[in-house]
Amino acid sequence: MSTLTNVNIRPSSAEKACGSYQDAVPTADSIIPKATSSQTGVSVEYVPAPDKEWFVVRASYGRERRASDIMVEDGTFTYLPTHIVSKVKGNKRVRVQEVLVPNILFLYATREKADEYVRQTEKLSFLTYYYDHFRQENGKNPPLVVPQKEMHSFVRATSTTSEHVRLVDPEQCHFRSGETVRVILGPFTGVEGRVARLAGQQRVIVTLQGLCSVATAYIPSAFLQVIDGNEPA
Repeated sequence: MSTLTNVNIRPSSAEKACGSYQDAVPTADSIIPKATSSQTGVSVEYVPAPDKEWFVVRASYGRERRASDIMVEDGTFTYLPTHIVSKVKGNKRVRVQEVLVPNILFLYATREKADEYVRQTEKLSFLTYYYDHFRQENGKNPPLVVPQKEMHSFVRATSTTSEHVRLVDPEQCHFRSGETVRVILGPFTGVEGRVARLAGQQRVIVTLQGLCSVATAYIPSAFLQVIDGNEPA
């Protein structure tokens, strides 16, 4: 299939009125929403720190919200990806928010703090690490850690109100070339991933290696910028 190298990535007059490409791309901090406990309303801001990483944990029997509440109330930042689903209730169609990746929760913490939650906190005995099956440390698979850059794209893609964001099987996606793109305009600004056609529409696929892939809603070619492979991570 054709590549994106010939896509017109210059903004139209209307798009220019919204600001330059650089102005449109949010900073890493600005795309991360607050983590808030659904029980107490306590919230925690995302604060980047050199000793913290994005760990993936599994909460059995759909208790990911409960785990998030406990960690947030303890002062730890968490991210629970959700999406909007349209359902019929009675005679009405309503939009409801549901967990996007069942039983999975992301927490931003030091390894020591993550270990404390997973292995030492009685209230979180239903938690386990999601392990990285592509690597080994001392003969064992280590806990899966999501790189900052990938996590930021994932958060940006899954924190919109679009009903068209969904989990996908990469084998069902018709990818273009191996080029990576950045969304420079619209509600998915800042998302980086691969372009694919899915359900007859052009979308950007964000993949968390070893865990899942998520598709954005439709994105016009003019909203995409091919990323130079030499760009710093």
